[in-house]
Amino acid sequence: MKTKKLLLGDEAFALGAINAGLSGAYAYPGTPSTEILEFVQADPVAKERNLHSHWSSNEKTAVEEALGMSFCGKRAIVSMKHVGMNVAADAFINSAMTGANGGLIVVAADDPSMHSSQNEQDSRYYSDFALMPTLEPSNQQEAYDMAGDGVELAE
Repeated sequence: MKTKKLLLGDEAFALGAINAGLSGAYAYPGTPSTEILEFVQADPVAKERNLHSHWSSNEKTAVEEALGMSFCGKRAIVSMKHVGMNVAADAFINSAMTGANGGLIVVAADDPSMHSSQNEQDSRYYSDFALMPTLEPSNQQEAYDMAGDGVELAE
């Protein structure tokens, strides 16, 4: 029997990563991305696996911590709001040259129409510049699938 859950997009991304074997989650808080690390820190499976999670001092540090986890062959996720990609740009773009040994997902939560931010920004230009793939889910199920194991979520 399939289990269905009703989740926010951030929560779906976090749960998908946990179910796909996530080892570390790193973030700098800022709406609309804060819920990703909050979900990881509250998830019972993540607690049972003793999954490493850390609020970083800034977005660049968060990317570097996630890269370190990935260099060790572990799966990691790093999340920040769109303006945080400006802070993390050097580490992110250089990571395209260094590569990763484990899976690495960088979530830049853009804020179209500025619902909770001081400006609008399209973070996809960073991945274009770095020649990195961009994943752009249009709903919670796609967010889960892009990070997870393909279990169907509730609508």
